[in-house]
Amino acid sequence: MHRLTVFGVTGRMGQAVLRAVREGGEFALAGAVASEHSASLGRDAVLDGPPCGVRVSADAAAALAGVAVALDFSAAPAVAGHAAACAAAGVPLVVGTTGLDPGTVEVLREAAARIALLVAPNTSIGVNLLERLTAIAARSLGDAFDVEILEAHHRAKRDAPSGTAIRLGEAVAAARGEPLAVHAEFDRHGDVGPRRAGAIGFAVVRGGDVVGEHTVLFAGDGERIELTHRATDRMIFARGALRAAAWIVGRAPGFYRMQDVLGL
Repeated sequence: MHRLTVFGVTGRMGQAVLRAVREGGEFALAGAVASEHSASLGRDAVLDGPPCGVRVSADAAAALAGVAVALDFSAAPAVAGHAAACAAAGVPLVVGTTGLDPGTVEVLREAAARIALLVAPNTSIGVNLLERLTAIAARSLGDAFDVEILEAHHRAKRDAPSGTAIRLGEAVAAARGEPLAVHAEFDRHGDVGPRRAGAIGFAVVRGGDVVGEHTVLFAGDGERIELTHRATDRMIFARGALRAAAWIVGRAPGFYRMQDVLGL
């Protein structure tokens, strides 16, 4: 059984991970970390349900003592510090937080020189298969098909487009042999003129309690292909994250993705 630390334990995903730990038998929670401003500091990590006996702490270093792996679903600004703490402790890390800025990504790459580090904007098994199917479709269809990426999430999600939508756009761009930045269109308003050749458009919906929906639309002349994944239960992300955590234990230092976990 692997001893596990969870960063961002008081959030929606953090609590979902604790439920997934309880329903499985592969992990034992050993560390639970929240912001130093959290009202839950000192409380049991399970906020709504039978207590687990692990208290919420803001001390990342202490929470990593003696653990086999860590999961991070905290706020984006906190991820760099958590990665540095994991690197110092020699603990592999799975990051599920989205909206990471370039500075944080650079810290993660530095940490990956010392520990196994997996970054997954979406830990759903289905979404990661969608990414592979998207790359296959983009490579097969070529420039004859216009590409639009549509995503929807709950009203509380802070970043837009979602990290998953960006990954899908990167899959399309990579299949075409170019970086996403060359063709991404995030803003359309007013008289924008006809669609730019090769553009990869993004559309965002925020509202209600939508867990997550992503569609990659390939629109050609006389036909249209849509690849869609709809999440109806946040537990799919928690279970996928634990699968990634189990996979990364014992791996050599490096930068990994969910595609590696799934053998894709």
